[in-house]
Amino acid sequence: MSTIKHIENDQSFREIVKSSDSESLIVVDFHATWCGPCKIIAPVFAELSRKYTSVKFVKVDVDKCEETAALYQITAIPTFIFIKDGKTVDT
Repeated sequence: MSTIKHIENDQSFREIVKSSDSESLIVVDFHATWCGPCKIIAPVFAELSRKYTSVKFVKVDVDKCEETAALYQITAIPTFIFIKDGKTVDT
């Protein structure tokens, strides 16, 4: 079963990052419903979420979460970032 959390607003994203313990890894997929490449990579992201159950997988719609997309300087999608202890550790 997929464990992907779909983020609908900026506050929800902040809460997920804030509530994660310092050892938790969060993989974030910045996407949009109209993005063709985002749709192509979605099954791979879902498979990874099933394989790595100790990791939090999150999808952020850049059209619904503009503040979050700006904070992480998202200029192209799909973009993937890795967050640990509230900080970006890789993109």
